[in-house]
Amino acid sequence: MTMMQLISVWLDVPLRGAFTYLHPQPLASGQRVKVAFGARELCGVVDNSVQVAEGLDPARLKPILAVLDDLPPLPEALLQQVRFAARYYLHPQGPTLFTALPTALREARAVTLADRHCYQLNAAGLAAPPSARSSVKLQLWQALHAPLDRAALRRIHPQATAFLKQGLAAGHIDRLPWQAPPLLVAAALALNAEQQAALDALAANLGRFAPFLLHGITGSGKTEVYLQLIAKVLGAGQQVLVIIPEINLTPQLIARFTQRFPASHIACLHSGLADGERLQGWVDGWFGVADIVIGTRLAVFTPLPRLGLVIVDEEHDGSFKQQDGLRYHARDLAVWRASQARVPVILGSATPSLETVANVEAGRYRKLQLNHRAHASATLPRIGVVDTRRQKLDDGLSAAVIQALEQRLARREMSLVFINRRGYSPVLACTGCGWTSACQHCSARMVLHLQARQLRCHHCGAQQRVPLQCPACGNPDVQPLGEGTQRLESALARLLPTARILRIDRDTTSHKAAWDAVYQRVQAGEVDILLGTQMLAKGHDFGALSLVVVLGSDGGLYSADYRASERLFAQLMQVSGRAGRAEVAGDVIVQTQWPEHPLYLALMAHDFDGFAASQLQERREAGFPPAASQIILRADAPLYSDAEAFLQQVLSLCGELPPPLFVFGPAPALMARLAGRERSQLTFESPDRAALHAALRTLLPQLDALARKAARQLRWSLDADPQEM
Repeated sequence: MTMMQLISVWLDVPLRGAFTYLHPQPLASGQRVKVAFGARELCGVVDNSVQVAEGLDPARLKPILAVLDDLPPLPEALLQQVRFAARYYLHPQGPTLFTALPTALREARAVTLADRHCYQLNAAGLAAPPSARSSVKLQLWQALHAPLDRAALRRIHPQATAFLKQGLAAGHIDRLPWQAPPLLVAAALALNAEQQAALDALAANLGRFAPFLLHGITGSGKTEVYLQLIAKVLGAGQQVLVIIPEINLTPQLIARFTQRFPASHIACLHSGLADGERLQGWVDGWFGVADIVIGTRLAVFTPLPRLGLVIVDEEHDGSFKQQDGLRYHARDLAVWRASQARVPVILGSATPSLETVANVEAGRYRKLQLNHRAHASATLPRIGVVDTRRQKLDDGLSAAVIQALEQRLARREMSLVFINRRGYSPVLACTGCGWTSACQHCSARMVLHLQARQLRCHHCGAQQRVPLQCPACGNPDVQPLGEGTQRLESALARLLPTARILRIDRDTTSHKAAWDAVYQRVQAGEVDILLGTQMLAKGHDFGALSLVVVLGSDGGLYSADYRASERLFAQLMQVSGRAGRAEVAGDVIVQTQWPEHPLYLALMAHDFDGFAASQLQERREAGFPPAASQIILRADAPLYSDAEAFLQQVLSLCGELPPPLFVFGPAPALMARLAGRERSQLTFESPDRAALHAALRTLLPQLDALARKAARQLRWSLDADPQEM
């Protein structure tokens, strides 16, 4: 009788331990398996580093149902990264592991991948050329004198698949392991002195861990520095990981990378891909087929056996932080990953996060500065403010803004109008009793979408028809208050009837090809005014843009979130940087009721360093990150009392925690009600990061025990290094 082995398996279930199953033979760590869990069949991953609990009765254990051997075991480097992420972010290791995997690998079934072999004529094939009358076959036959993959053959001619099939059947073509084509690098742009100095410093540190901040003003040519450094890394036979904040940045970036490295395999990973596409790109990185992986935050988990360089572009961007499930920060995991692989990591930004600035000041990161725009004739835009306190606005637009837009239209120059509110109006209100369109499920207002005749909550997705009269008093005079992108689109069309206006927000760019269409229209000169939300602030290069107008930014000045000023300044610097990137000089106009505010004064002076220094000093005085570390314990339930009672019980345990540890709360979250659930939180804070994490890890078993006894619908989570309050 075969002696059954005890196998530790991680599952995607919200429990902290691994599960033990039986199998006739030992299995390697990282092997995907199918197992029974209750009434379900789940995918699991073997981990031999987990000690099997003593005293288990094999008679009560279930066997592994199947070994999913369609792929090799997951690499140990990925398992180590998952162990670190689970420990640091205080998240169960099973869900952490399955978060790191593409959706297709989370399922208990085999996967099908594209053919990544190469093909080449053998001696018999070389001796049997096709007839000269068949030009297509002759072309393919000549190409196969060197090893080529299917994709390269199909680029030569669509009939390549049929030709390959015939050649394999006849024994004229051999199937070979995949091998990279020779590196091709298109002509690079000339670097200015600052760019060259940055490139030299980065290149001198290839082959060892070295974290850099590449702090370059908007339009300073950070991407060109990346590309020329990447050429050196690819030339050494290594892979590159590039992490970007938003999928709408990928079309322009991918086009530029493909143009520079036409023969290199570039894998793109983001949420807009189908599951099969994402799986293929992830596996291409893992198998060494992809030379460059470009992706959003989840790409930080892509296995790369020949990793030589990590780049995090726009490193300050808040979208690098996952806000549910495993609440990881891709920038921080990228730095950890580079340290493990002993390679450089570049954090690029025109407006670095205060955490990164603090790391530079502490000597942990090295700063490289680009103070001039890469385009020889381009200069930073002039930034001015329009005081709207005593002005009558026309649908949110001042006379000065309208005049500036008219001037650009007359000169056939492009303008950008930026307001970070989509919809027609942020709220609908009654002129009689003061009723406003509050969401029944959230601590937020429902936004008016006039074209759809709907009120929509942008937090929980609730929708309802626009009322014909006030629901509270019956008054038929209900009016939209404030402006969103849709209302401004109507206003601009009325005020500037000859202008060609293109609105860009989540409502207009929901389909896959939307950004390609945007770039095509802009490059074809078919747009006079771009109107949109924060989507337009991030990394886009619109060469003909000479004017940026910023509306509705004052809200960020009096937010209860201590990070609001940092985010607002970064957003305004980024969107301002879209202007004047080519020959045409740029201007920025900010409408505000607070023209003397220090944030706007720093913005007009392009003084990021001064603004960052003042913000860091405020954080130090208040004891806020990055001067301290935080972990937030959040609880939510249909009743606030249930969430608060759970946190009060947790608070009663905190007297046993060692100093220096501070606990604040329980207190309602800034968004106290979301999707019908009441939210409360405890904030744990300490100047000693290691001590804070160690203390919370000691609490985890008690948290689990309290949660089992808590109200049935209570949910809780831990958020290390939170970005939202």
